[in-house]
Amino acid sequence: MNKEFKYEIIEELGILSEKNGYTKEINLISFNEAEPKFDIRTWTLDDEDNRKMGKGITLSKAEVKNLLKILEDFDE
Repeated sequence: MNKEFKYEIIEELGILSEKNGYTKEINLISFNEAEPKFDIRTWTLDDEDNRKMGKGITLSKAEVKNLLKILEDFDE
């Protein structure tokens, strides 16, 4: 059983960094037509129409709120 993997970038929120032909981006993405989640991952810079996703992490809205609170309380 091989289920097709689909994703749609709903909104490009920003580029966090660029290095060696890759960008690390935060976007709002729907995977397999599910509710969109915040997604932080690397992407190739080859071609806008044929970009390839690398490893990343997805976060729900609640997880992003928790992350923001943790970062606000963070003291270097």
